[in-house]
Amino acid sequence: MAEINELNATSRKSAGKGAARAIRREGRVPAVIYGDNKEPEAISLDFVDVLKAMNTGMFLSTVYDVNIDGGAMARVIPRDIQVDPVKDFPMHVDFLRIKKNARIVVEIAVNFLNEEECPGLKAGGAFNVVRHEIEVSCPADAIPESIDLDVGSLEIGTTLHASDLKLPGNIELTITDRDFSIVSVVGQMAEVAEGAPEVAEESGDEDEGEGEDKDKE
Repeated sequence: MAEINELNATSRKSAGKGAARAIRREGRVPAVIYGDNKEPEAISLDFVDVLKAMNTGMFLSTVYDVNIDGGAMARVIPRDIQVDPVKDFPMHVDFLRIKKNARIVVEIAVNFLNEEECPGLKAGGAFNVVRHEIEVSCPADAIPESIDLDVGSLEIGTTLHASDLKLPGNIELTITDRDFSIVSVVGQMAEVAEGAPEVAEESGDEDEGEGEDKDKE
């Protein structure tokens, strides 16, 4: 299970775009903590700390203990992060407070196992990944880093679905009305061959048309 990390934060009283720009000039990222029937709390975070967290690729599914002004501690999970459209730098973060023993909904990456043993790939096929992440409901203090899915037996033309996942008892899928697809193996050569007759027929029609025009001449 994912460990709970810490972030150091500073309270901020000023709000608005001007105040946010001033905070960014200081090398910090404005943020807000909301939820748990409490008033939203405006804070700022060190830019480097946020950038490192973003670069893990799991920022939005990681629980943090935010240490505010070296005293008050808030357990949160990031719910949204705004980034600069050009430089892709963090601009603002929204955190959700987490109640004790709460369950939350998060997207967890799928970790595909035994790809090197997959007979479909050995036969020249290719993976068609429908879902790289799966949305689940789980305890806030027990978020898995990833969900394993064994693809070692996939043949060309076969698919693994949600029902093939082996989830711990405390984790539930949020999509329950259908057995959705996750990954399949498709045959690349077969797809090319299926398209070939259509090209041939079109070419044949053009040849016939040209021949009829010559006869008329």
